Amino acid sequence: MSRNGRRRSRSRSPRGRGGGGQPASRYEIGKTQSLRPVQWSQVKLEPIVREPYRSKATYRRSEREVSEWRRSKEITTKGRELPDPIFTFEESGFPAEIIDELRYAGFTAPTPIQAQGWPIALSGRDMVGIAKTGSGKTLSYLIPALIHIDQQPRLRRGDGPIALILSPTRELAQQIKQVADDFGRALKYKNTCLFGGGKKRKQQEDLEYGVEIVIATPGRLIDFLSMNQTNLRRCSYLVLDEADRMLDMGFEPQIRTIIEQIRPDRQTLMWSATWPDVVARLVKDYLKDYVQINVGSLKLAANHNILQIIDVCQESEKESKLSILLREIMAEKECKTIIFIETKKRVDDITRKVKRDGWPARCIHGDKSQNERDATLKSFRTGRTPILIATDVAARGLDVDDVKFVINFDFPTTSEDYIHRIGRTGRCDNTGTAYTFFTPNNAAKARDLIDVLKEAKQVINPKLVELANMKVKARGNRHMISRYPRERRTRSRSKSRSRSPVRDGRGRLADRRRSLSRSRSPRARSPL
Repeated sequence: MSRNGRRRSRSRSPRGRGGGGQPASRYEIGKTQSLRPVQWSQVKLEPIVREPYRSKATYRRSEREVSEWRRSKEITTKGRELPDPIFTFEESGFPAEIIDELRYAGFTAPTPIQAQGWPIALSGRDMVGIAKTGSGKTLSYLIPALIHIDQQPRLRRGDGPIALILSPTRELAQQIKQVADDFGRALKYKNTCLFGGGKKRKQQEDLEYGVEIVIATPGRLIDFLSMNQTNLRRCSYLVLDEADRMLDMGFEPQIRTIIEQIRPDRQTLMWSATWPDVVARLVKDYLKDYVQINVGSLKLAANHNILQIIDVCQESEKESKLSILLREIMAEKECKTIIFIETKKRVDDITRKVKRDGWPARCIHGDKSQNERDATLKSFRTGRTPILIATDVAARGLDVDDVKFVINFDFPTTSEDYIHRIGRTGRCDNTGTAYTFFTPNNAAKARDLIDVLKEAKQVINPKLVELANMKVKARGNRHMISRYPRERRTRSRSKSRSRSPVRDGRGRLADRRRSLSRSRSPRARSPL
């Protein structure tokens, strides 16, 4: 029996499924359907205390001054009665303990999203923030959460959390917890992190003891709610972090079910890197009188601080090219590198090869246990193992500020995934370099990649343009060939087979070597 008299359930979420940041499973959808919406009109709720926000700015800035500041920071807003931004920590009105923690962490001034986001969140308004990863959004919602908690009546036995933060992946959830530990300690508020693959007993004990903040992946939270091991009746501050990722991973039913378990007079903050229709629908359904902040363009674009180098090559050349590239990278003083590979098997194969070449490398993917993943990420963050090899899903939500290089060993499925991948470097206004191996098999994605490169003002490899043009011509030829008699098409195909692929392959390989040698100019190699 648990401390509050409820019998503990033995049911478990399957390891590696949606509870830990993998796409939602049928098991979890079944759990979702077992939770019924709460009839809030029949529930007696603890009143929410909302003290009016007052900035401690020494003078009120003019409308023109505020508009010019927003323009200079590429901030656009939507919503009524928007509070002015704050330019220093002292203007925020934060408790001294929070400001001391900010200084101790090395921060000197708010980032643009914090400067504008803090006054909105502290005003008790619902809010949508559209900003790239690494812009300071975690503290944008976490510090107002702590101040909101500080205004509420203290938790009693059996109460659930006051603040709930939903995250798409266990890695991002753990990173948020680390920040919550640092800043929550200043005001003596506790948190727990609920995710699949973690120690469920420890998570359960935290909930029974009582925590003000719960950070969770949707699947694992549904697990605890279904077993009546926590409730969200006291939750009055809800954050959806990386909402676009959660929806892309199939968590919309879980998100909607969780929100229906939370009191309707809550404050809701939603953060996203992009603004797809599915996010807009969720905002329309659950946020009231909200303010929207966009930092930069609503269109997803690559970070301009990242040098992007595209190496057009054959599939069979990628391993040897990787060896050459790692030799150059590991000669740099700052050499922390993430290598993205499409399949788990190939991740393991390439990791073994990199180790045989003498480089310190570790890998993460969906088949790794939570302990293995934690040890790998810790080793990578500390720099003990500067090479991390990962699949896309395993690396989602990975937040490491000092990654200098990203290598796309396999090109991703979409240009959006490409932008998210290379965004692991060049964070917090630092520079970074992204190398991509692009083969003829990827030709269908060449035009989209060229558009990304053009927007970021990057040098475009002529061979990439050639691949894109060949793809367009191939489409046109297919259209034209369909009008020819069958015999002529058969004859045309037989002619194409007579060409010597060996001779053409050698010619192209020589061109690639000459192209790669040109790309190794100081500017193309590294921005350091």
